[in-house]
This record gives sequence, C-alpha cells and structure tokens, in this order.
Amino acid sequence: MASDIPKVVPLTCHGHSRPVTHLSFSHTIDEDEYYIISACKDNNPMLRDGITGDWIGTFLGHKGAVWQSRLSADTAISATAAADFSAKVWDTYTGECLHTLQHAHVVRSIAFPIQANPQVLATGGAEKKLRIFDLSRSSGGGGGSNTSSPPLPPTGGENNSTGTSYEIGPGVHGGTIKSIVWNRDSNIVTTAAEDRKIRWWDLRSRRSVVETAVEGNIGSCELNTLATRPDNPGVLTVAAGKSVYLFDAITPGRLLKKADFGYEVASAAVNTESGRFVTGSAGDTWARVYDLNTDEELEVQKGHHGPIWSVSFSPDGKLYGTGSEDGTIKLWKACREPYGLWR
Repeated sequence: MASDIPKVVPLTCHGHSRPVTHLSFSHTIDEDEYYIISACKDNNPMLRDGITGDWIGTFLGHKGAVWQSRLSADTAISATAAADFSAKVWDTYTGECLHTLQHAHVVRSIAFPIQANPQVLATGGAEKKLRIFDLSRSSGGGGGSNTSSPPLPPTGGENNSTGTSYEIGPGVHGGTIKSIVWNRDSNIVTTAAEDRKIRWWDLRSRRSVVETAVEGNIGSCELNTLATRPDNPGVLTVAAGKSVYLFDAITPGRLLKKADFGYEVASAAVNTESGRFVTGSAGDTWARVYDLNTDEELEVQKGHHGPIWSVSFSPDGKLYGTGSEDGTIKLWKACREPYGLWR
C-alpha cells in the first residue's frame, strides 16, 4: 500500500560545504515556530528555521569536524561536539561561545536534559568516557536559572576552568560513544557506543542499570518525541547494522520492536502519531518511509546524492529532515494537510 500522504518536492537547505553528520530539531513549539541545528565536517554548525529551512546563523569557533549538535529544551543555548577535542556551548540567539569544554580526544556525542534547564550537559566520544558537566559552576561565561534541574551525581567531580565534570562508569565503554540520550527520567542517561552496546546509566549510582547488545555497527540513537503529545514518552530509536531497534522510553532496556532490512541502516526516526518511521542507508542515497506496525515500505524519497547519516522528525511530526554526505539538508513533508512552504 502506497503512502496516503501526497508527494511534494522537498525543501533543500544549502550552506554546508562538507558532509552533514547530524541534525536535531528543537523540542519547543511557539506559535508554529521551531528550529533545526546541524553538525557538519566543515567545522561550522548551523541554525535554521525548522519549518522553512531558512538559515539563521553559523556558530564559528571549532577547528575540526563537528559530529553532533543539539539545542537545550528552552532553545536558549546550543551545544556541539567536535573533532578538535572539545565541546562548545553557545548562546543560540547571539552566537557567542559561552563555554569550551576540553577533552583528551575527539568528542562525538552531546546531550542536554529534556527538562528546561540548560546548565547540565553530557558528553562522550573517543575517550570512551561518559562525562556530565555542571555548566553553572563554569568560569567560561554564560548563566541562566538552575530550576527544574536533573540531580547531579554525588560529589567527587573534577574541577577545572570549564566547570565541574563527573565521569559515569569509568572503564565500561569498549569503544567510542557515538550518541547520548537524556531520558524522561532525568536520572537516566542512555549511551550508544562502537562496542555495539546500548547502556542505560543511573546518574545517582553512576552505574549501568541495563546493557543491551545490538547486531552491527550503531549508526544513530535518538529519543523520538512529539511536543504535541506531552503525555507520550516517545520511543528510543536505534539504527544498527541492518536493523532498527525501538526501545521503551520509560523502562530502561525494554525492547518494543526490532525491524530488519536488507541494507545497512545508518539512521532512523519514528513518528508514533502518524505510525511511520524513516530510515537512511549507508549504501544508497534514499530515505525510506515505513509503516510502524507492519514494516511495509510506503515510500522511497529520492533527491540526495550521498548516504543519509541523520534523520529527525520536527517537534509536531509534520515534517522530517535528512542530513546527507552530499552536504545538504532536505525537509520532507510528512502530513496530509497544507503545511509551511507547501501551503
């Protein structure tokens, strides 16, 4: 059965000069307004209008490929993880660099709490260390309220010029940490590493509470939620090998579903409201849309000229973005009604 969503031409966002490694939408919707931030190997993460794809600004300062980028829950600040052995925290509105968090190796992943407090940040990468930074104790500039904060781990952190950092589970990760997800329960953080393990960590005990092995190399690991459904906790979506794994967002390690394919899945995103999920492949240039219940292929979106390394739904679920090796981002309509520039 073909998709019942009319096919329209996607919006193409130019500006990057090298492969797009990651993209992420903001959590908040304010009068039909939200944002998208992209990471790229050209060192220059970009902020765009999430509905139109229009360029808003570029965060300048990294001296290496940027592997991941995210917006805080209130969109007041942004964070980027890069190959120059640093993570940076930015004022989203001015573009000013508020903090530079130095690491001993390439930083591949970064995460803010879902709760509306941007003063806590998690990082991971080739150090094989999950680190939690308390930005409120940093001397690197920037401020903000400390309300609705996830609890920090017990004392014993490392103090330096970039604030207090805590390592969670030293020596456990057997490979580069490729993605970090802060759960609905602010005490729980999930990591996906190159040792093909998904781990759920309790920040209070600094221990892994669940560990799950996946078949194949991990391409993406994201918590897919919809701002229009605050009662729905969302789904933790993992692309690994030739499969997509869907985990319960509330109970650590609880597998809801595993979908298998005949190709290497590089990225995946789920929209529980529409009952659709989208994949990007490491071996071709297409975005494939599937029925969430039956795994039936509904649509094949063609337009990129390189593998799709990142897929993400907008906070209202009415469009999704794809970031590609070809250096472009495309926004695809995912709803039946007129929307955005497709009105």
